[in-house]
Amino acid sequence: MVDEKIKEIEKNYKECVEYLSCEKKDPEKLKEVLKKLSFYEEVLNLNKKREEIIKRIEEDKEIIESGEKELKEIAEEEIKILKKEKEKIEEEIENLLMPKNEIDEKNAIIEIRAGTGGEEACLFAADLFRMYSKYCERNNYEIEIFDSHPSELGGFKEIIFLVKGKDAYGNLKYEGGVHRVQRVPKTESYGRIHTSAATVAVFPEMEEEEIKINPEDLKIETFRASGHGGQHVNKTSSAVRITHIPTGISVSCQDDRSQIKNREKAMKILRARLRALYEKEKREKIDEERKKLIKTGDRSEKVRTYNFPQNRVTDHRINYTTYNLDKIMDGEIEELIEKLKEAELLKS
Repeated sequence: MVDEKIKEIEKNYKECVEYLSCEKKDPEKLKEVLKKLSFYEEVLNLNKKREEIIKRIEEDKEIIESGEKELKEIAEEEIKILKKEKEKIEEEIENLLMPKNEIDEKNAIIEIRAGTGGEEACLFAADLFRMYSKYCERNNYEIEIFDSHPSELGGFKEIIFLVKGKDAYGNLKYEGGVHRVQRVPKTESYGRIHTSAATVAVFPEMEEEEIKINPEDLKIETFRASGHGGQHVNKTSSAVRITHIPTGISVSCQDDRSQIKNREKAMKILRARLRALYEKEKREKIDEERKKLIKTGDRSEKVRTYNFPQNRVTDHRINYTTYNLDKIMDGEIEELIEKLKEAELLKS
C-alpha cells in the first residue's frame, strides 16, 4: 500500500521539479508547487530511511541463512529492532498521506481567559500559557502575543496570542474548552485544595482575502494602553478597539506601542472570530440537533482536569488519564494531542 503511494508521490515530485524549470511561471501556481514540493520531499526522505532499513533487514536475513550461530543470533535481534523502526516510519508516512483539512495547516490564534477562582484562576491561565509556550518551543513554533491583561500576582486575566508554524491549528485545535485545576493555591494559607478554571479558545488565522469584511461595518476606536491598576503605560493613543457592527464582536489590542500594529493584530483576531461564528451558523443550519448542543455551550464544557496533588491529568472528552502532569505542564502535550486525534479518526 505504501509502495503504491510512494510511486505516485515520486511522479508528482518530478512534475513539480519540471514546472520549476519552466521560464514563465504563474506566481500563484508557483506558490502552490513549492508547497507541494516541500510535502513530497518530506515523504520521500522518510521513504529513503525506510528503504535503507529494508536493505539492512535483507542483509541480516542473508547472515541468518549463512548458518553461523553467533552471527545468526545478532542478526535475529537486529531484525526485530529494524522491523519496529520500519513500522514506525510507515506509520509516519501513512499519517502524512492521510487527507488533510486545509484549515488544519494554518497558524492558530489562542485566547486564554481566567474563569472561576479569582486570582488563582489568573495564575492557572498563566500556567496554561507557559505550557503552550513550552510546547511551541519543542515543536519550533513561533509565538506572537496579541493582547494581554496581567493580574496583580503575575497571572493573566486574559491573554491572546498567535502560534505560527506548520499544522499549528491542526495540532492545537483540541485545546478549546474549559480547563479545570485542582491544587493548593499560592493564596491559600490553610493548605486546602481549591478548584479553579480557565477557558481556552482556538481559531485558525484567516487571511484578509478569506474573510471579507466591509470597512463600513467596522467601528474603530483608539485609547491609551493601560497597565496594572489602570496606570497609563504610554501617553499616546496606541491601543485599538475594533467592533464589527453587524455581529457585535469587539476586539481590543494594546500590547504593541504602535497603533498600526495593534490594529493589524485586532483585525486578525476579528477575522478568526468571524470565521468561527460563520462556521457555527453553517452547522446550525445543517443539523437542528447539533444546534441544540451548540446552544448549551459545547465550548464551555469541561474538557480537561489538572489535579496537582495526584500529578494527574484527565481529558474528559476521551476519558483518558495520565499521571504525567509535571511533564504536561512543561509543554509535553503531544501524548494528549495524539490521543484526541486518534479519537477523531475513529469517529469519522
